[in-house]
Amino acid sequence: MPDLAAYEPIAGPSVVSDLRELAKRLAGRRVLMVNSTRLGGGVAEILNRMVPLMREVGVDARWDVIEGTDPFYRVTKKFHNALHGKAEEIPPEMFETFLEVGRSNAQRIDLDVDIAFIHDPQPITLVEQRPKRPAVKWIWRCHIDVSRPIRTVWQFLEPFVKRFDAAIYSSPAFAQRMDMRQVLVAPSIDPLSEKNRELTPEEIDAVLARLGVPKDQPIITQVSRFDYLKDPIGVIEAFKRVRKSVKCRLVLAGGTASDDPEGEEVLAKVREQAKGHPEIHLLMLPADSHLEINALQRASAVVVQKSIREGFGLTVSEALWKARPVVASAVGGIPLQVKHGYSGLLVHTVEGAAHAIKQLLNNPAYAKRLGENGREHVRQNFLLTRHLMDYLLLFLALDYQTETIRLNGV
Repeated sequence: MPDLAAYEPIAGPSVVSDLRELAKRLAGRRVLMVNSTRLGGGVAEILNRMVPLMREVGVDARWDVIEGTDPFYRVTKKFHNALHGKAEEIPPEMFETFLEVGRSNAQRIDLDVDIAFIHDPQPITLVEQRPKRPAVKWIWRCHIDVSRPIRTVWQFLEPFVKRFDAAIYSSPAFAQRMDMRQVLVAPSIDPLSEKNRELTPEEIDAVLARLGVPKDQPIITQVSRFDYLKDPIGVIEAFKRVRKSVKCRLVLAGGTASDDPEGEEVLAKVREQAKGHPEIHLLMLPADSHLEINALQRASAVVVQKSIREGFGLTVSEALWKARPVVASAVGGIPLQVKHGYSGLLVHTVEGAAHAIKQLLNNPAYAKRLGENGREHVRQNFLLTRHLMDYLLLFLALDYQTETIRLNGV
């Protein structure tokens, strides 16, 4: 893991200096991050980079992961879909399973900290264990869009959310109206990680050869879990339309997360749709395939993210950082990353995606300009250093709130 000084050439010396000054006021503060998996998905990737940086600047940060059963993860997948607005049948015993696993984890995880930072619904019931001391702060970090949830699931979770001192969302459009502190913090990429660092042409070629992806035609790539909400079948349909007039290849690169029980089912359906099309490459990659994803994105003529619903969609920023032109659905946090016609093209349908892909393949100069604009947009808004600063500022704001209450005798 690079030290903070390594980010100066990218983020600027003043950003690094400001981070160190802010962190001095939080030195020794014990921060616990809790989520549902160490491998697979953007949350785990961010924590893997964020926690060491917090430690480097003097915050006593650690990361723990809840333990769950297969029935528990089936429940949380249904919760995830329902919070995105998809109708799900969730009988009462599933809610009880969720609570039981939460109680079990509360007995196992050391919650004696100054700041408990809970990510997404899976570990949310840990807040029942928060002490009554005002100086101890609890933060809920919601990485998904809960603006239009299925009400039964949100009504079940809302009482837990309200017990936190603050809720963080990736986009202002994601939040619910609640009488509590709500904060906007966009996710980020680490430009120095294996997934985002610069690669030589030789490194890229070696990865493509190992994965069996020829470079004889322009490559269109989507990197995502095999998940219904990522719409890999819609990507294949759009590609088939493009292929009628432009020779190209499609790469669908993804995997499954340990907390997502639907991945294998979706992958089977995708394989069926791709059958008989040798120009479609399905790559089932392990969760630590960061170099492979980096090389695939850099080798692509167009990167696609055709989600039906989305949290933030950080794979978009990953592609933009590599100056790749992006075609993406106008859902979730993607419009914060892609400014239509400036840093990429936003679409709403399979037909729209096919048209946008063809437009970029047929106009390389336009595609190059979009990619260059996208890289600068990411540099200014979606790097790990900005993300860390947002968190440090929130910690200080919560400290200030506690001190104000103490001085006022409330």
